[in-house]
Amino acid sequence: MAIVKKIILWICIIGVLIGAGAFFFHFYFVFGEGTKAGELNFVVKKGIVFKTYEGRLIQTGLTSKGAVSTPGSGLQSNEFNFSIDNKEVAELLMRKSGCFVQLHYREFRGKLPWRGHNKFVVDKIEYIKDIYQDENVIDGSTSVIPGSTGNPSPANNEETISL
Repeated sequence: MAIVKKIILWICIIGVLIGAGAFFFHFYFVFGEGTKAGELNFVVKKGIVFKTYEGRLIQTGLTSKGAVSTPGSGLQSNEFNFSIDNKEVAELLMRKSGCFVQLHYREFRGKLPWRGHNKFVVDKIEYIKDIYQDENVIDGSTSVIPGSTGNPSPANNEETISL
């Protein structure tokens, strides 16, 4: 009887180790990594129990299959849905919606609820370019008062700086 108990114990231990290895491989092993570039559509924080940062990147391009009039060819738009695991990266990307960005991501085989809703997880920003640079664009660093000329005049010749 003692030998049967030892065999069952070893089978259970080996089974638990194999299960833990499979779990690690499926949810924590980085399956692939790379960069994607395109126009940042949005970044949001959402979730019921686990609040995660989710985003979408729009990649545009031309297909090479057939003429432009053929269905499935011509101008196309590819969406790259991703999660973000770094709060600072997510908050910066939230302010850069509509900009051209190049993002570095890691791909996992499975999704975890506390990591995000996607298998692709962005971990850093490699490049950001504001594609809508215009003099008439108002950024968040200046405040415009209705009815004013747009040029603030500081009192007593003091310079006003707003961040």
